[in-house]
Amino acid sequence: MTTLKIAVAQINSIVGDIAGNARILLDHAQRAAAMGADLMLAPELALCGYPPEDLLLRPDFYRACEAELAHLAGQVPLPVVVGHPGLWREQRYNCASLLRGGRVEATYRKHRLPNYQVFDEERYFDAGDDVCVIQVKGVACGLNICADIWEPGSAEGARAAGAELLLTLNASPFHLNKQQERLDVLQQRVLATGIPALYANLVGGQDELVFDGASFALDHQGRITHQLPAFETALALVEYRDGHLLPGDQAPAMGEEQAAYTALTLGVRDYIGKNGFSGAILGLSGGIDSALTLCIAVDALGADKVRAVMMPSPYTAQMSLDDSRAMVNLLGVRYDEIPIASAMATYESLLAPLFAGLPPTTWADTTPENIQARIRGMLLMALSNRTGSIVLTTGNKSEMAVGYATLYGDMAGGFAVIKDVFKTLVYRLARYRNSLSPVIPENIIVRPPSAELKPDQTDQDTLPPYEVLDAIIHAYMEEDRSPREIVAAGHAEADVRRVVGMLRRNEYKRRQAPVGIRITRRGFGKDWRYPITSRYPDEF
Repeated sequence: MTTLKIAVAQINSIVGDIAGNARILLDHAQRAAAMGADLMLAPELALCGYPPEDLLLRPDFYRACEAELAHLAGQVPLPVVVGHPGLWREQRYNCASLLRGGRVEATYRKHRLPNYQVFDEERYFDAGDDVCVIQVKGVACGLNICADIWEPGSAEGARAAGAELLLTLNASPFHLNKQQERLDVLQQRVLATGIPALYANLVGGQDELVFDGASFALDHQGRITHQLPAFETALALVEYRDGHLLPGDQAPAMGEEQAAYTALTLGVRDYIGKNGFSGAILGLSGGIDSALTLCIAVDALGADKVRAVMMPSPYTAQMSLDDSRAMVNLLGVRYDEIPIASAMATYESLLAPLFAGLPPTTWADTTPENIQARIRGMLLMALSNRTGSIVLTTGNKSEMAVGYATLYGDMAGGFAVIKDVFKTLVYRLARYRNSLSPVIPENIIVRPPSAELKPDQTDQDTLPPYEVLDAIIHAYMEEDRSPREIVAAGHAEADVRRVVGMLRRNEYKRRQAPVGIRITRRGFGKDWRYPITSRYPDEF
């Protein structure tokens, strides 16, 4: 009887903290040995964190990783397969190495380098072409890294070289419904090779990306035998016996709202924690976007590290004040009110001589509205400067797409929590959060959304209904459909022209927005690279 016990280490690395990540790996290896594991499998680039981006262009970065890898090899109490960057024959590779017997015994170099969505690996790495099959307790284990399994070839090559079990190291970032894609892809490799497979994935927030973990194992028929939890570190034992994986624990799957909300919470916690901010500050408006952002911040950091500031103007409804006060009392966060009417009057007085003689619309349209937003942004940034807390912006994806936001105003801040959350999803997430405990007043959810920058204002004065707006943005941005195709799908041409025109005109704003958490297939960040200056005529 051949038995191999493999510990899958789902860890949260910090980019560049090579020594710290090595300590995490060693701790997991010691725990894995105590659990009776024969081998530990860690994620892709776990030693240095993912993605290291242009750190990978620095020779000293590779030297530091090589030294720490050798040091780790001398400490681990059992064989460990770990991801790391490596130099070989003057070329750079994304590697997976077996640490055993106090040394780096074998190294696999990633074959397929993804260069789409948020991935840019062709910029940094050379492609390997070697097959790596390691022997552990008489079991031949083939190594693959992440993108290698998304196409035929690498897994099949490992099987042809004698692999009985496929071990895949991954740094696969989250987006909605991503887990099913991973399962489908690995099932294809399993069915093509006839051997079971383990999938070890990174977990944690890294700038705009969130890695959800959710590591798993499939038997030789593509059936799930083990499912690690999503969005948390974990160490799970998978047992291989005589060509089969024995059934193990399976964490329950998350619904879309739960997954999105948990991803946002983890993204905030890690961005603030890993970058050393003392806490978070945000402007509370009485609207649903700031309410949801406040809930996420509190759930990520704790109420004691979050501060909400209400800055009412003469256009702020009493309902907005009442709902904001009720919400902060329920959440237990520090709350301040700073009326801005006097500041608005000061700016109007200062600018009046400069605006004299200009057409009335110059002063009467959006200028006063923008000034209000910029006053609020300045006050929040001043509090950030004095306290060391980061300002969280509250704009959603629908607003970022069409420029329904003010530069240096409500866009001012250090982290955009719901930047990749459509307005329609904002409402769903608010309902989801209230299902856990009712903290968002019902008025905030059901009232028509408004920026409250002028009398009787609603978002729909400027924008189509959010159901229409979000559908058009999704089709144009995430699916790359032409306006003609969007109209053919049933949307009014006037709406499509309006939305696409706003989306294209406001690229300059998005370039100046803070980084924000990506939860969809395509966000306004690493995977959106449109020119600001462009005269391309869309196809109508």
